Amino acid sequence: MENFSEWFHDILDKGNIIDSRYPIKGMSVWLPYGFQIRRYTLELLKELFDRDHEEVLFPLLVPEDELAKEGIHVKGFEEEVYWVTKGGNKELNKKLALRPTSETAIYPMFSLWIRSHIDLPLKYYQIVNTFRYETKHTRPLIRVREISTFKEAHTAHATKEECKKQVEKAVELYKEFFDYLGIPYILSKRPEWDKFPGADYTMAFDTLLPDGKTLQIGTVHNLDQTFAKTFDITFENENGEHEYIYQSCYGLSDRIIASIIGIHGNEKGLVLPPVVSPKHVTIIPILFKDTREKVLERCESIKKELESAGIRVDIDDRDIRPGKKFYDWELKGTPLRLEIGPKDLENNKTFITRRDNLEKNEYPLDDNLIENIKEIISQITKDMSSKAFKDLKDAIVYCENIEKIPELIKNKKIVVFSWDGKNSSGEAIEEETGYDILGIHKELDENSNDKCIYSGEKAKYLALIAKTY
Repeated sequence: MENFSEWFHDILDKGNIIDSRYPIKGMSVWLPYGFQIRRYTLELLKELFDRDHEEVLFPLLVPEDELAKEGIHVKGFEEEVYWVTKGGNKELNKKLALRPTSETAIYPMFSLWIRSHIDLPLKYYQIVNTFRYETKHTRPLIRVREISTFKEAHTAHATKEECKKQVEKAVELYKEFFDYLGIPYILSKRPEWDKFPGADYTMAFDTLLPDGKTLQIGTVHNLDQTFAKTFDITFENENGEHEYIYQSCYGLSDRIIASIIGIHGNEKGLVLPPVVSPKHVTIIPILFKDTREKVLERCESIKKELESAGIRVDIDDRDIRPGKKFYDWELKGTPLRLEIGPKDLENNKTFITRRDNLEKNEYPLDDNLIENIKEIISQITKDMSSKAFKDLKDAIVYCENIEKIPELIKNKKIVVFSWDGKNSSGEAIEEETGYDILGIHKELDENSNDKCIYSGEKAKYLALIAKTY
């Protein structure tokens, strides 16, 4: 893709995804087609989380004194907070923040709800909008001032070990989610200077977009007892003693939709994973005056059969040339296109075209049509995922010479390098190369002879560095 940024903005507009012309910078309107993609993405996410989490909904406004309690956390967001200072024409006694994230909104309530060990573990999640006064160059769905699709989970546990296991479970849950969407990812432990404010450590998922920049698409934070001590969240253990809880939190945002669009799309437009596509199949009737009713009747019959099998279908019966319809639905990314005309009815056959690779094959219009379509949809899902993961794997390279890192990154690579783990070395590597360390990719065996790419000392980790959004 020659110019990804231009293509991305173009497809958001032509694909009826969002309209960025809303008169506040960094805020957009979800349009019908984009909203449907978002809806099916969230349905998948909720299905996964409802297994052992409970959905809740907290208020948007956070009192200033609650936000200010956790100093480290507030410092991480202080430049990004929107403040409400008036109610009508009356000055408020206490400023109210529009949530940049919800720790300081949720945890005062945890302190009221959690009393005993029998109340634990507690696992809640919500899907809300959050607001951050983004000072960098805003990009629709990627770097915004209103995150309109913010899924955050918050958990509370009796022991450090249970909390650590929950972090690991959350990582596996996100892996499953990304796998369903065919979004390839690399997992890393963020360096100390880039972890979530107030967290003990942060695990992050990054993907690679066609312009060679990595995009953070999910984070999982082990909060240990930081917020529990700040908000006095204690429980009575089995021995009648009071202890602070241990906590984790993890989140996703609009960037999931950006990843679906950017990773799978091509020059012809969207290529949507079937699981989130508004329609799985678009039927294109080839219409002539004398056979019009007969063709449309058969198309409606096929539509009903497919819908009864759980396949989402529409019929494009607009009075325009078939070629224009093909172009439109390639742009929209519907996984399958069925062409049905009078000759197809005579031969009892249809042509089915896959959107992902544009393969076109003939299939009989018989009792096996539903199973054939299900098979093709399943294969599309597998093929899209395989291609995306291969592209990411091919982009990851190991480098032993710090001077070569900038050139590799300019060539759209993610670079793996050996690192001693020291903050001073990490910050020096970032300064010398001009790029950000994503995090620790792998801990090296203590018998390893790897040397840090910067200090020359014994390396502790394999780390990742890339151009980031």
